[in-house]
Amino acid sequence: MALIDKSEALMELYNELEEDTSYLPASSYRDSKYEVVSAVAYLIGISRNIFENENEPPKIEAYERLENNKSARIVRNLCRLRTAVERNYGKINKAMSSEHRSLTSMTEYVPIECIEQLITDGIRLKSYPKLFQHIIEFNKYISDRINNCKDVFPIWLNWTYVKELFIMPNGLTESGTRDAANAYYNHKNNYPYQMYINWLPTDEGNILYNDKKFIRLLYNWNNDVFDDISKVSDASPLTKGNIYDFIDDSDKTVFVVDCENSDPYKFCATLRNLNPQYLEKITKIILYDDVNAASAWSILESFTDVPIEYILVERIHYGKSLVDVKLTAGTCREHYQNSVDSFAIVSSDSDFWGLIESLPTARFLVMVEYEKTGYDIKKALIDSGIFYCYLDEFYSGDSDEIRIIALKREVRRLLDQAIQVNVHAMMEAAYKATRIEISASEKRQFYDKYIKGMYAEIDADGNLKVQLKR
Repeated sequence: MALIDKSEALMELYNELEEDTSYLPASSYRDSKYEVVSAVAYLIGISRNIFENENEPPKIEAYERLENNKSARIVRNLCRLRTAVERNYGKINKAMSSEHRSLTSMTEYVPIECIEQLITDGIRLKSYPKLFQHIIEFNKYISDRINNCKDVFPIWLNWTYVKELFIMPNGLTESGTRDAANAYYNHKNNYPYQMYINWLPTDEGNILYNDKKFIRLLYNWNNDVFDDISKVSDASPLTKGNIYDFIDDSDKTVFVVDCENSDPYKFCATLRNLNPQYLEKITKIILYDDVNAASAWSILESFTDVPIEYILVERIHYGKSLVDVKLTAGTCREHYQNSVDSFAIVSSDSDFWGLIESLPTARFLVMVEYEKTGYDIKKALIDSGIFYCYLDEFYSGDSDEIRIIALKREVRRLLDQAIQVNVHAMMEAAYKATRIEISASEKRQFYDKYIKGMYAEIDADGNLKVQLKR
């Protein structure tokens, strides 16, 4: 059996495994993500030059993408104006009361380009005699429009928590604006890049440092816990480097997936976060799927350019799956008949160890899930010099698409099973039951007016009802 040399990191992992059977590689080894913090930074109005600075968390790609989103652009400019007024409240208020200047004339305090862009986007701000009235107007517009930015964020993120960051408490009253101004003025350095948001300002450092830090804090502020680290970080360069080296050192690499003991969404996330240059070198992915496994496996080919061979394994006995047997036989065939020298086994079932031992002339890499994989199999892999990694480590924050497609596909299938109605037969039954004699012309008119426009309603208990057009 070809062995991967034990690196210092693998030996370190071995030592920690001996001490702690629940070991999961430290998050400090993972790559941080900045998708959410970049969106928040844009919306609250952080300056473009912060995005352009490679040493700051927000990414310029997010800025440029959101700058073309009208809804996001409107909220950003309103937030910039609100913060500018909060930051210079005393000076602006004095100029308005003693010099009778309008807010729009104070270009030294207010970013006039925000006002001009808002006008272009259809928002024309009014002129008020009192400064707090301007803040109330900003707050009202932000409150009315922040929901338009919901799609900027992934669906797994609690939108209510994000939304509240933009809503000034009691912000449609003078007292509410005063309280917010006092909190901001007294703790300005604790606000992210000194931009106003609705939170209890504490010394947390840069709360927009990365997605992991920000989202954990966000959930904590709402007495909740966020612990799905794969949504906010990616596998480490060391992990990816070992996978790339494995592929590079192979003549032919095939990924063999035990669909019965793997998560399709985690595997999809893994593929999406590997360098396409190395994915091109993979000969194919073979999916061994039980008839009762997750239906999402059948759409995996839509999310990768690697050739997919999908093998659906029927059961001879209802309680006994044959996936392990088929997978083992298929892998042996690929090795001996198709000269595949390297296999990446994707499974959290320890049964694959027998396959590895039976092919001493093949090279193996193993991808498992953390909570499904026991200490003994991980130790056996390390003892044999076989590199393994966790599917859970790869960034899954952008995997909404495959989840939504899988859900919609399954819902359509269930609807097809549950609702089988031929409306023509239904109408004939209705005519017969009511003993109504009407002409063919009248039937067509009734059909066009009431039947063709039928629609579905869902009540509070989730019951679906089909209604005639009103």
